[in-house]
Amino acid sequence: MSDAASVSGHSTNKAGRFVYVSGVVLLCAWVLIPLYLLLVNTLSSPEAVNSFPKSFLPGFDLGSLEFFAGFSGMLVALKNSIIVAAITMVLSILIGAPAGYALSRFEFRGKEVFRLLILLTRAFPLPLLALPLAVLFIRTGLDDTAFGLALVHTTLAVPFAVLITFSLFSGIPLELEEAAWTLGCTRLTAFTKVVLPLILPGITASAIFAFVISWNEVFAAAVLTIENRTLTAFLLQTLSESPLHLKFAGGFILVVPALVFIFAVRKYLFAMWGIANR
Repeated sequence: MSDAASVSGHSTNKAGRFVYVSGVVLLCAWVLIPLYLLLVNTLSSPEAVNSFPKSFLPGFDLGSLEFFAGFSGMLVALKNSIIVAAITMVLSILIGAPAGYALSRFEFRGKEVFRLLILLTRAFPLPLLALPLAVLFIRTGLDDTAFGLALVHTTLAVPFAVLITFSLFSGIPLELEEAAWTLGCTRLTAFTKVVLPLILPGITASAIFAFVISWNEVFAAAVLTIENRTLTAFLLQTLSESPLHLKFAGGFILVVPALVFIFAVRKYLFAMWGIANR
């Protein structure tokens, strides 16, 4: 009986390992194959992109990217995306970092409810808020402006900025600040001289995260801007009439910052989810 049970358990473990490995391979293929095809078509000439059958190796031709750079309005939209994302990055850190510090260091009534409400801000679908936002922005003069769109993107990025900074501050022992206080530092100087240097890489990761959220957002950008569209909204506007190689080049320009972000700040994201789910 023991031998049969051992053989059965070994077979079960082997089958489970096979299913696990197969799932990982399929998931990687699901993510990496489209990215590879996007890279191949971006680094191929327009003629190669529109030809058939297509090559699975890049031709290392910059014709598609040159066409992208020369397309009317494309560089202006790219500049608008950078401006909006930069403003969003600064605002999200200025708002999220103090909130994360307060959640980490102070005990107050309703703290857990406040943490939940931060997450629930992402529960409201943006299309539901688009029309009221458009009316509000028109009345206040913020419509079709980089700052107005950045305010909307900041509301999307602040919950993640708060959670990331909260996890970072929670990882810094309070005793370090208390030791600085006993040596004559105020709370502000203890923060700037002791805590801030330790969490600066994580703050940078949170800022990059906010930048990528703004960079990839398309719905608010398409609804709230007309002349000053971001790159995502501009590509959506010209999607039906733009040539295939322009679509590939635009998609590649949009994907690169997100990929850089994933590899740069992945450990801070894992820390964020670990502490936020406690």
